[in-house]
Amino acid sequence: MLSGGPRSLLSHYSAGWLLGLISTRPVPVHVTTPVPRKRRDAVRIHHSRTLIDRDRALERGIPVTSTARTSLDLAPIVRFRNLRRLIRRSEELGTFDLDEFRSVLARNRGHRGNVPLQRALDIYEPPRLTRSELEREFLASAEWAGLPRAVTAFSVAGYELDVYWPELRFAVELDVYATHGTHEPFEEDRQRDEDLKLAGVELTRVTGRRFEREPRQVMERVARLLDQRRGQLGTW
Repeated sequence: MLSGGPRSLLSHYSAGWLLGLISTRPVPVHVTTPVPRKRRDAVRIHHSRTLIDRDRALERGIPVTSTARTSLDLAPIVRFRNLRRLIRRSEELGTFDLDEFRSVLARNRGHRGNVPLQRALDIYEPPRLTRSELEREFLASAEWAGLPRAVTAFSVAGYELDVYWPELRFAVELDVYATHGTHEPFEEDRQRDEDLKLAGVELTRVTGRRFEREPRQVMERVARLLDQRRGQLGTW
């Protein structure tokens, strides 16, 4: 039994370390209990009445908060980049479950970690747009932004490009998913980018999630990249 009493769980930094999400062993030990407990030496006790069985795990025989709940508890007290790093680590360990994260967020809307954790999980949410819808909306936004007319499905070096400006040899690849499920497509994309660069094509990638979130900023950056490309080619 943990020092926090029955039904208590190792939590926060201590849970993160035991689950392999963070590398530094924390001091003091953090424990979360379902009922208030007195503070103990070398133990930081937290109280939560929202814990359910889904928030509990057993790691090396020790009761601990689940990966999703641990991430929620750490979200307001670690730097945002570290929060994303520990979520990425849970992917590597095979313990990431988007539905579990959604459940934790839905049950803890008043938790201080809710907003930063939602932000960190944004890239894991399936995009709203299909590839064809993303292409149509991207082209419409490009026209609205006054960018030069581009072509689609143009082939260079054996590859079909999503959006292409032939006179500038500049392409935008539209990625529907922000992350790759396996190593193979990840590696293939890198070789594709290299092959196109060797063929004289400059390329940038825009994910569906990013375009949905900030279409105006995406267009502004594409416009700047096109201007930069004109300067490189001397086609002002």
